[in-house]
Order: sequence, then structure tokens, then C-alpha cells
Amino acid sequence: MKRREFLQLCGGMIIASQLPEKVYASLLEPVAGPTALKNIKKLTIAVGATSPIRALHLSDSHLTRVDERDNERKRALAASRQRVFPWAEHYFDAAIRYARENNLMVLHTGDLQDFVSEANIEFITEQLGIGRWYVAAGNHEYSQYVGEAKEDAAYKAQSYRKVQSAFPNDLTVASQVINGVNFVAFDDVYYNVTAEQHAAIKREFEKGLPVVLMCHVPLYTPEHCRSILAGNKGLAGYMTGAPRHITDTYQQDPSRPASEQWRNRSVQQRADEPTLAFIAWLKEQPLLKAILCGHTHSFYQERFSPTAIQYTVEAGYMGGAYEIEFV
Repeated sequence: MKRREFLQLCGGMIIASQLPEKVYASLLEPVAGPTALKNIKKLTIAVGATSPIRALHLSDSHLTRVDERDNERKRALAASRQRVFPWAEHYFDAAIRYARENNLMVLHTGDLQDFVSEANIEFITEQLGIGRWYVAAGNHEYSQYVGEAKEDAAYKAQSYRKVQSAFPNDLTVASQVINGVNFVAFDDVYYNVTAEQHAAIKREFEKGLPVVLMCHVPLYTPEHCRSILAGNKGLAGYMTGAPRHITDTYQQDPSRPASEQWRNRSVQQRADEPTLAFIAWLKEQPLLKAILCGHTHSFYQERFSPTAIQYTVEAGYMGGAYEIEFV
């Protein structure tokens, strides 16, 4: 029997520990770690589904795999980043096992991988090729060496085709209708939404179905933003579409040379006009029923609009997840 057929018979989703000889990050032997998710919060979200939809919402897994195909610099990066996310693969294993055992589809809202590597891409392709997955991209999906360069559309284009090939749905804007609910995933990884994305999302709302949005970076809500700023001494809010009078207070260092000004959070996270227009429009959409996101690595819930609450999930590498029943 072929390995893929065996795994399908065993439950429809594979876990990292079943893969042959692929190292965790630094080419060291895997060590014992957590075998179960640390923090699962259960939710019931009323969206008008024709029958219940059960899902596990994950985000920020930050997988750090490398192997002999990746260069020495990438291997050094993996070793360094594994120290930041020491239990990432263990918790990923646990999440996939939990989803399989409880017959849950997996909704993942970005940063599945910590950086682009041949080993990460191969692993993700295999994982997402089995079972029921639906995903939104995170900023680390396109990261080459983590923080080494300005991340914008041109930077993303360097790895977009390779990354997209590993994922089951379009990473710019995607739609999947499940039990009468339109799950719309879109890319806001660099804190902005383009006019073209807005137009594509608008067409999805015009279908007349209740909508659950999925993105990586939380959309601006005031209390969540204040909470983040309080926790990091005003460094940044890490939210898409924050008003400019707020992003103007984020970290900035005018003494940096012009070529390095992009490193200032006030520059990185400044919303452009299309993004602000999108946020204003979205708040007025009665078909919007929920927003799922990640990026901040902690649980938070706040009302985004009269009809929708935004649910930010704790990082997967920390063992966090939402188990959701959409009704």
C-alpha cells in the first residue's frame, strides 16, 4: 500500500512525525515536546448556515523546516528561529491530530511557515493535500530570511508562485461556499488591501450569502488596538486599516537613512486610501457575520461591525486554537 493511501485510511490528515526523515529545523534530532494543544477555546458563531459547520481555526504555526536542498544561510536561519518557536511542530502535529479525531475542517489564517524553504514548501504541500483545509496567507509565507528587506508587492513576487503552489486556494482572494455560507479569504499581510481585492470581495458579497472573512492581520478595532499598544509601550498596533492619527504615533526614527525608513512601524503599518475605503465599506455590509484572523499571537474578540465580531486566535506554535461551530 502506498504511504498516501495508508494515511488517508488512518484518518485523512497526516502529522509531522509521520514524515520520513525531514528534520524539524536545525538538522538536529527531534526532541520530546507537547503532544496536545495547550489552549482550545470553543465557540458557536451564528452565521445562518443551512447546517452546522465544524472547524478548527489555527494561525501562526511558524514551521521552520530545512533540509539538504536549502543553503547554509537558510539552515542557520532555521536554527535561530527554532529557538523562538521550539514546540511549533509538536503543536502542529497535535492540532492536525485533534482535527482528524474530531472530524473538523482546518481554517488557517497565515504564517503556516516562518520562512520560504524547500523543506517547508514540500511539507506544506503534502499536509494541505490531504484533509479539508482552507487558508489565508500570512506575511511570513513570503519571507525569505525574516526581516532582511522591505516587504512589499515586489518582495512578495519573488516567492509568490512557489508559495501559491503549496496552498489549496488562491492566496490573494478566495471564496468557498460551505452549507450556504461564503468563506472569503484574502491577503492583507502588509497591512493594506488593494482596490482590486476590494472589488473581488465586493463581488463575493453580491452573491447574497452570509460571509465569514479570513485574513492574517486583524482589521482595526479600537479596543484591540489599544490593548496591543499598551502591551508594547506604543510600538505599533499591528492591525490593518488603523486610522492615520493612530499609526502616526507608532515607532518612528527620523534619523534612519531614507533607505531604512521602511523599518519604522509608523511606515510599515500606515494604511493607504484603498485600505481605509475598504474598511469603511466593510463595516456597512450586513452580510458580514464574522472575521477570523491571527498575527498578534493572542486570543482577542471584539465587535467589528453591527453584524460581525472579529476573532483573533492565539498562535499555533503556542498551542492555541479555536474550535468553532458555525450555525
